[in-house]
Amino acid sequence: MLTSIAGRSVVVTGASKGIGKGIARVFARQGAKVLVVARSGADVDATAAELGPGASGFAADVRQLPDMEAMAAATVERHGGIDVLCANAGIFPMAKLADMTTDDWDQVMGTNLKGMFLAVQACLPALQRSGRGRIVVTSSITGPITGLPGWSHYGASKAGQLGFVRTAAIELARHKVTINAVLPGNVMTEGLVDLGQDYLDAMTASVPLRRLGSVEDIGNAALFFASDEAAYITGQTLVVDGGQVLPESLTALED
Repeated sequence: MLTSIAGRSVVVTGASKGIGKGIARVFARQGAKVLVVARSGADVDATAAELGPGASGFAADVRQLPDMEAMAAATVERHGGIDVLCANAGIFPMAKLADMTTDDWDQVMGTNLKGMFLAVQACLPALQRSGRGRIVVTSSITGPITGLPGWSHYGASKAGQLGFVRTAAIELARHKVTINAVLPGNVMTEGLVDLGQDYLDAMTASVPLRRLGSVEDIGNAALFFASDEAAYITGQTLVVDGGQVLPESLTALED
């Protein structure tokens, strides 16, 4: 049983759908005050309404520093401070190397890597004042551990996040702020469904636990990193993939 985080102030970027929404839901169920952040005002308000009275929405673009500064200021105004930042916002458009444009590359890096950096930087003063600040980054197994054709830009952004986390952990330790990363495998989200049933079946077959992850699986990992019990853990990664990265080949999963 983790120490209660009821009443703590939590910011979740990219929280109107998918993994971000699952993370926000897990924290809201634990009684935290959750700021739901995404670009669409209608989407963040709808998600906040689903989560209940402890949640509110804020429309912002993680690629823009003024938006992130306004997000942090709004959280402090509404919640009295910031205890936890879940830097989750990310995109994963497919593009093979031969066809990838510089705009494709910049779009992914701008959201996944720069957006994470700007969210952390904007929330940092309030996280330092908290005295128990926690930053949880949503990375991926793709890039840090595995590769997948069509996602070289995505993989580079996710591996880059881990380089950021390790050095940031050293800098932030003196302020009693920890930063860690969750590395999801294939998780059942709206985006994954869009890739088709054949893709879903193939991905499920590659997971030893024989199911895709749920968004709550990732939310529970983020909750652990945000807990008092994880206060002595920083600069680390936690793979949440049902064992997906373990088999040497698919033959290892044959009965």
